[in-house]
Amino acid sequence: MTLALSTMQLNNASLANAYSQHVGVPAYDRSGVRTGVLHIGPGAFHRAHQADYLDRLLASDPRWGIHGVSMKSAALRDAVRPQDDLYTLAILDEQVRYRVIGAMTQVSTVEDDTWRDTFRSPDLHLVTLTVTEKGYCLGADDTLDFAHPDIAADLPDRTCPSSVIGLLVEGLRLRHAAGLAPLTVLSCDNLPSNGQKLRDAVLAFCAAVDQELFGWISSVIMFPCSMVDSITPATDDALRQAIAAATGFEDNWPIQREAFTSWVIEDRTGPGFPDLSRVGAIMTNDVEAHEKAKLRLLNGAHSTLAYLGLALGHQTVSGAMQVPALAAMIDAMMHREIAPGLRAPEGLDLDTYRHALLKRFRNPAIAHRLSQIAWDGSKKLPMRLLDTITENLGAGRPIDGLATGVAAWMRFLRRSALNGYAITDPLADRLIRIGAACTDVPGADVARFMQVSEVFPQSLVSQPAFVEKTEWAYTRIIALESGEEQL
Repeated sequence: MTLALSTMQLNNASLANAYSQHVGVPAYDRSGVRTGVLHIGPGAFHRAHQADYLDRLLASDPRWGIHGVSMKSAALRDAVRPQDDLYTLAILDEQVRYRVIGAMTQVSTVEDDTWRDTFRSPDLHLVTLTVTEKGYCLGADDTLDFAHPDIAADLPDRTCPSSVIGLLVEGLRLRHAAGLAPLTVLSCDNLPSNGQKLRDAVLAFCAAVDQELFGWISSVIMFPCSMVDSITPATDDALRQAIAAATGFEDNWPIQREAFTSWVIEDRTGPGFPDLSRVGAIMTNDVEAHEKAKLRLLNGAHSTLAYLGLALGHQTVSGAMQVPALAAMIDAMMHREIAPGLRAPEGLDLDTYRHALLKRFRNPAIAHRLSQIAWDGSKKLPMRLLDTITENLGAGRPIDGLATGVAAWMRFLRRSALNGYAITDPLADRLIRIGAACTDVPGADVARFMQVSEVFPQSLVSQPAFVEKTEWAYTRIIALESGEEQL
């Protein structure tokens, strides 16, 4: 790689001076881009994934610029505003490639209030979301949790919404009041049946505040399901330095991802939906099968690998995959415990997909931190591991690896409590208290964690086979942590 001799702030003016042999620049005139998409939650994944698809679509269709709205923080807005909302995407493969993404026309916060104008714009045709599972404010039954503090705050007053659901309802109210055409609301989060769950939550909120709006949304607003996939490590200073050296750009908040990317969208969209199939998205009537395969094979394996890898002292996915026994265990779990319960969608061979996932996990160009994957375990484990365990117990299939993933999560919480480490989880305080109360006696510790009904349904914890296998795995992980046993 040729190093840049000097650097400049990334912005519209500096694009003409890009080191073209090292970085791709927008293949369109940004001044002619219209804002056709409002995205809620413009974090790393959105900017590495959906924004990349839309950026490529803009080369032939200028209608799909993105207004990104952050719910909680102004950090992204403040970082990219001096850059004219440009940022660099590093694509991590055998040879790293860099592209400047120009699809963002604006980044704002809820407090900025400009999202209201975008909802009232006739150019807007699509609202997308990447707010993580916890952003939907759902209860244990996957319906809207009216006791959630953000929902409770938004019901009487949506002047400045606290919740994604409150913002969506207010935005759609503004659109309806302006007499504008309906649009499509597309969830891009790792949530089974994400479109249906989002629609149900929005309508539940509407039913409590505005019956006329409820009728309009239920009859004309489309909420297709989708499945997204691309490993996206967090941004760090090493990435910023690599981009400055390779491209000549000083970028306040660049993004990185693996070369592989997938976007599967239910072919049930509203008027004016962008032709994303032109840039590689898959339109299908069987999102569920794609979604389930990804959620269980990739995400289930990722979570298990994260918690076990951390127990063994590793920091990254690729580093953990260098342990032959751990890699073999993850492969066996995917092959013997997860894949047999899946229905392969048309065009997807599960064995080929599994081998491709293992190769992606081993990619040395990606420093995907296990601690990042470990976030929000109380929300992730039910969908990534526990649903598969429930089905396997009913079908007489093994659960050794799956239960090991669950026990490794429990040990992660126990170690975090002992060492005074903060965790990122909606139940963080409660889980750390449980971890602190543990005594490293497997039966007692596992029982404590299984009392968390938001994670473990009674129908599962009442099955002796699950409890016994989790206790067995918990005992084994204690031995692994101390070095008394090897995988």
